[in-house]
Amino acid sequence: MPKQAVIIGAGPAGLTAGLEFLRRSDIQPILLEASQEIGGISRTVRYKGNRMDIGGHRFFSKSDRVMDWWTELMPPVANEAGGEAAISYQNKQRTVAAAAAQPASDDLVMLIRPRKSRIYYLRKFFDYPITLTANTLNNLGVVRTLKVGFSYLYAQLRPIKPEKSLEDFLINRFGRQLYLTFFKSYTEKVWGTPCNEISAEWGAQRIKGLSLTTAVKHFLKKMLASKPKDVAQKHTETSLIEQFMYPKFGPGQLWEHVADLIQQKGGELHLGWRVDKLNICECLGERRVTSIEAVHDSGERRTFPGDYFFSTMPMRELVNAMSADVPANVREVSDGLQYRDFITVGLLANKLSVKESDGSLLKDTWIYIQEPDVILGRLQIFNNWSPHLVNDASKVWIGLEYFCYEGDDLWSMTDDNLKAFAIAEAAKIGVLKAEDVIDAHVVRVPKTYPAYFGTYDRFDELRAYTDTFENLFLVGRNGMHKYNNQDHSMLTAMTAVDNIIAGNMDKASLWGINTEQEYHEEKK
Repeated sequence: MPKQAVIIGAGPAGLTAGLEFLRRSDIQPILLEASQEIGGISRTVRYKGNRMDIGGHRFFSKSDRVMDWWTELMPPVANEAGGEAAISYQNKQRTVAAAAAQPASDDLVMLIRPRKSRIYYLRKFFDYPITLTANTLNNLGVVRTLKVGFSYLYAQLRPIKPEKSLEDFLINRFGRQLYLTFFKSYTEKVWGTPCNEISAEWGAQRIKGLSLTTAVKHFLKKMLASKPKDVAQKHTETSLIEQFMYPKFGPGQLWEHVADLIQQKGGELHLGWRVDKLNICECLGERRVTSIEAVHDSGERRTFPGDYFFSTMPMRELVNAMSADVPANVREVSDGLQYRDFITVGLLANKLSVKESDGSLLKDTWIYIQEPDVILGRLQIFNNWSPHLVNDASKVWIGLEYFCYEGDDLWSMTDDNLKAFAIAEAAKIGVLKAEDVIDAHVVRVPKTYPAYFGTYDRFDELRAYTDTFENLFLVGRNGMHKYNNQDHSMLTAMTAVDNIIAGNMDKASLWGINTEQEYHEEKK
């Protein structure tokens, strides 16, 4: 009998592991997904011919392996009329042509999209990342600008040491005044907790290479550049990239394609199965998972035996499902892990009240909302991710993003009340007029963001325990309680498969991804 790998979750990490097993080994993957959808938070939500990207997913990575993986499955095109898209890697240069790449269909392609994000504050638009351009200085005014400059110089001369909190981390890189103006309000909207209570590790993982100095340097370099950058942008901070790849019909299109390939190659994919028990064998000095049990939406219960087990489910739920006698300290850490949840309200409108200077639709893919008089955190313009996300090109399809806790007042609102609330907030800050909204749709996503507070300061106790299970591999964002990007989640799955094929059951290399310098989104 061929060996089997049971994979909990059909998001980027789980699906990557499944396809890697089928391509490179005789191990059969069996994927169990609790929902009826493919792609996890990287899925594409469909509503009346329109499509929503939950959270916004730029297909961009400093990893050659991930870039190759994506472009092999969905070749990039410079434009939909054909042409070529140049992709340079650290040690090679190649050109991917639409005709030569031979996509499986005309729709299975990556578009090359320009990146533009701004901050909306004081009912004005500021460049993001913040650069001291004429527009920024004019919007801030003389007094604020002087405060920003002096506080930044002070932070460089007298940095906070050691950096214990995210507040310390941001002040050291941007100065207290810029932190208070542009970072504190938005970050606390996202996490629902003060910045001085969030671990500095969050900043070290997400924006380690970004500071006011690097943002200004990038702006000057861009102004002097003689030619556009290729899509790989190997030596550019992720927050400063100028273009990215994007599936024609949203991120879920790629993951649905991967799911189809897994099944075509003999893998299994079961939707609607929620794992609630891991059967553990503790014998001969080893801990191993022997099988998992899952319940279907219909109420049916099944046991899935396997040789290897991958988990992308939240660590808190994983530990609660273990049949083993979990040590009290480990259970305490697990129970204390916190998650931030997420709501997107899609609004279909005839037009927006805010426009570019030439009167056209805003060019941003997303906009950070810093206004303190609304709880709206971010706004996406789906038209700008891909025109194919919008059923009627004459309409504007936007997503209003809210960060909350599952079960709180916002989460518990009815869909109709949430729609009315979102429309009122957008109208309040001048983004649109309520009468211009044609339709709306609500999407709730639990456990979107693993939090770097709660019992996170004792996370090593939990990690040390889960690492003792020889054939259990934690991968992906929630699987590792680590705020990974999509490509980092994929790399954890790829590395786990590498290790299994090589007979290496050590987990250290998995935890090193997006921690070691090689994987950070910064120039070496």
